[in-house]
Amino acid sequence: MKVFYADHFVLPLPDGHRFPMRKYSMLREAVLTFAPQTLEEAPAARDDELLLAHDAAYVARMSNGTLTPSEVRQIGFPWSPGMAERARRSAGATIAAARASLRDRCGINLAGGTHHAFADHGEGFCCYNDAAVAARVLQRDCTIGRVLICDLDVHQGNGTARIFDGDASVFTFSMHGERNYPVRKEQSSLDVELPDGCTDAPYLAALRDHLPRIVRSFEPEAMIYLAGADPFEGDRLGRLKLSKAGLAERDRYVLTFAREWAIPVTVTMAGGYAHNVADIVDIHFNTVRTAFEVFT
Repeated sequence: MKVFYADHFVLPLPDGHRFPMRKYSMLREAVLTFAPQTLEEAPAARDDELLLAHDAAYVARMSNGTLTPSEVRQIGFPWSPGMAERARRSAGATIAAARASLRDRCGINLAGGTHHAFADHGEGFCCYNDAAVAARVLQRDCTIGRVLICDLDVHQGNGTARIFDGDASVFTFSMHGERNYPVRKEQSSLDVELPDGCTDAPYLAALRDHLPRIVRSFEPEAMIYLAGADPFEGDRLGRLKLSKAGLAERDRYVLTFAREWAIPVTVTMAGGYAHNVADIVDIHFNTVRTAFEVFT
């Protein structure tokens, strides 16, 4: 199994955004003590790959630093060459993990899950939609026909839903907080909206109800799993109340299901904004460790 990272491309962030970004280097350090031989630096996504899911004019503005002030505000942090490179590397990590999953059954990106990026703009700290790009690369280059995007971040994958709107070859499944960001939701293939304060039992019951029915009817040939840490009860932005044990059970269920149905799965970390960054890292690291337990 391969694990890809891009955290060494440092972003020049305002003080308020540095805290959650620390999780990436801390997570890589944790994986380094656990499975150092699996770590690889993420390649940068190429233009021909990004253009499978994004408009050419937007990719050009991201690359050459000509985003409008409004576009920069929508993304949420300032443009810089490092930011543009980091965005390419994050998408490239998911592409590389998706390719690896076809060989090893599972591949992991220690970042990714940037599901608020639309074809023609970024938003919500998301520049390129790594899951959308990777799904298109699998379809173009790897003879994969049907891709399931299983989005278990606490926020709806609005950019992903819009990119694949009307495309029957990609099933977008999003379980998210009903009253959480974004205020204006898009229409996924299946949206499961959860009330504030949702705890482990109803969350896991909904997942166990919907995922098998999706797989039986859609018959995906590959899955991209957004394993958000933000449904955690200690998350500043999540509004749900899942425990670490509940999130661990979520991961084990999804990954075991993928293994039993012989679906290659790409794992991305997606969001996490707990008060204590160590809690975010702990949740993400458990996702990685569970993947190793299930697939090795």
